[in-house]
Amino acid sequence: MEKAESLPAVKPEVAAPKGLSVKQQRYLFIYGCLIVPLIFFITIRIAPILYSFNISLREWDMLSEDKPFVGLANFVTLFQDEVFLSALRNTFVYVLVGVPGQLIAGLSIALLLQSITRFRGLYRVVYFIPYVTSIVAVSWIFRWILMRNGIANALFLELGLSPQLFLGSPSQAIYLIILVIIWQAVGFQMLIFLAGLQHIPTLYYDAAAIDGAGAWQRFRHITLPLLNPVIVFSVVIGSIGFLQTFTQVLSMTDGGPLNSTLSLVLHIYNLAFKHFKMGEAAAATVVLFAFILALSLLQLKLLNKKIEY
Repeated sequence: MEKAESLPAVKPEVAAPKGLSVKQQRYLFIYGCLIVPLIFFITIRIAPILYSFNISLREWDMLSEDKPFVGLANFVTLFQDEVFLSALRNTFVYVLVGVPGQLIAGLSIALLLQSITRFRGLYRVVYFIPYVTSIVAVSWIFRWILMRNGIANALFLELGLSPQLFLGSPSQAIYLIILVIIWQAVGFQMLIFLAGLQHIPTLYYDAAAIDGAGAWQRFRHITLPLLNPVIVFSVVIGSIGFLQTFTQVLSMTDGGPLNSTLSLVLHIYNLAFKHFKMGEAAAATVVLFAFILALSLLQLKLLNKKIEY
């Protein structure tokens, strides 16, 4: 009897591993890392903004559950309030005077530091230290210096000059606060402009020098045009910062004298937490948001130009 031919052993089928592919796992990790800060941003920033729009359209009493819809009544009340209009005017003064001053100071210091080779790092640190110093501490130091019997008036008397009211003067106080803000923020602007200057190709300056261009011509026709993206960024950031001026005003003058330094953010704070007029405070917040949005879009439209290197 012939032996039956042995059949080759059949390997059992192995099921393909179930789960996500490597590419899917990578995208899951990326979106997982992005979704957490996005949820945080929506919860902390976007949701309160939307909620403030709702409050601005209601008669909002913190002690009452009934919060009736009043439409634009809070906005009408705001624009009939002289204190609010003063705060609005002062805020535009902060922006119109502070932003150009901040940019000119930051660019000037950056150009000076760009032209030196020794101790450049030391000077950067010295100019940047005020920016990382507590705003409250800086404000109180300058408030002490500018007191009627402070260091500034003592120096004036030594020089034979008459003492000044400084922060007690309605015509001087707002500009002194702007100077303090510029002094503290100039280190940040300096670093931004230094980064922009270091990315300008030196061959442009060499070619201009060969053609006989002077320092002013090189600055006007090379440095300024190629710094346009940096200038746009600095103008937008500076404008938003001055529109949101609060701590310096609160610490140095508390909005006085005669509301001459009152900023819009400080007025919102007073409406909400001193007078408990939450509806009007929310309406003022919406006005501030609209100004920041409109000014930022306008600046981006006017200042942002394509630069070809």
